[in-house]
Amino acid sequence: MKHTKLANTMVPRVGLGCMGMSEFYGNTDEDTSLLTLKQAFDLGYRHFDTADMYGYGHNEKLLGKFIKDNNDLRDDIFLCTKGGIIRDPDNKYNITVNGSRDYIKKACEDSLKRLETDYIDLYYLHRPDPNIAIEETVSAMKELVDEGKIKAIGLSEVSSEQIRAASSVHTISAVQSELSLWSREAEESVLPCCEELDIAFVAFSPLGRGFLSGAIDQSFLNATSEDVDFRKRIPRFSDENIENNLAVLNKLEAISERNGLTLSEVSLAWVLAKSKNIHIIPGSKTPKYLPTNFNSQNIELSQADINEIESLFTPDAIQGTRYPQAILEKSS
Repeated sequence: MKHTKLANTMVPRVGLGCMGMSEFYGNTDEDTSLLTLKQAFDLGYRHFDTADMYGYGHNEKLLGKFIKDNNDLRDDIFLCTKGGIIRDPDNKYNITVNGSRDYIKKACEDSLKRLETDYIDLYYLHRPDPNIAIEETVSAMKELVDEGKIKAIGLSEVSSEQIRAASSVHTISAVQSELSLWSREAEESVLPCCEELDIAFVAFSPLGRGFLSGAIDQSFLNATSEDVDFRKRIPRFSDENIENNLAVLNKLEAISERNGLTLSEVSLAWVLAKSKNIHIIPGSKTPKYLPTNFNSQNIELSQADINEIESLFTPDAIQGTRYPQAILEKSS
C-alpha cells in the first residue's frame, strides 16, 4: 500500500468520496452506507471526504455516526469536509457561494457539531466567493487553525492565481478539483502550481462520476430521473453526447484487457500516474467497488499505455461540459 503526505499526515493515495451516500447518484440506504464505510476502513481506507452541502448536512452526520458507532475511530481517520456553498432549501440545484469570515467560521462550527468531533483534519473552501478576495476567506480559515478547530486548510475548484494568493496568507495543504480522463483541465496550470508549491492535489470524480468504470450507459440513465440522479442534468450524459463518449470509452477496453485490469483500475491508475502529489477520492455507495478502487494505487501503467490512453482522451474527444452551464457560471 502506497502512502503519501496529505496535510502532514501519511495516508493511502486512495481515499473515499462520501457524497453519493447522501444524494446525487440515485437512491441511498443508510445501513448500506454505514456498512460501506466500515468495510472501507477495514480495507485500509483512512482518508474520508465529505462536505456540509451533501444531503444538506446528512453526509457529515453519517460520518459522525460511523466514527462513534465503531469504538470512536476518530484518531485513525483523516477527516475532510468543506464549507462555503449554500443550497436553496426549496431547490437543491440552486446554489450560492459565501466566503465571508463570519459565514466560514459558522459553517465550520456547524460541521464540527454534525461530525461530532473537536477538530477537522482538512477543511476546504468549497468554492471561492467571486465577491470576496480569497485572502480574506483564508484569513478566517487561519483563525480556525489557530483555534485548533481545523488542522489544515484546503481549497476546491480554484485557479493557480487563487492558490498563490491564498498561500500568501497561510499554508495551503491541499487543492481539490476534478481530474479524470474526461476532465483534464487541471493539468494546464492548477496541477503544475500544486507541484511547484508542494501542495497535495486531491482529484474528485476520478471515474467521471462513474462513467469511466463502464457501469453507466444510456439505458442506465433512461431508468432514472434528474431528481434522483444528478447525472441526468450533466451535458456529458445527455442523449446527444453520451453515445459519442461511450465510443471513446470503448477504445479503453482493449488497454484494460491487455493489462488484465478493469476500466476503473486503468482510469484511476492513470490519474495517480500524473503526479506524486495526487490523491484520489472515488466514491462508492456500496462495498462492491471498494477493493478495485483501493487497488489502483498499486498499479503502474507503462509509458506506452499512458501515451495511448491520452491519445484517446483528448479534450476535444469528449462531448459536453462537466457541469450544467448555470453551475459552471457560479463556479468560475
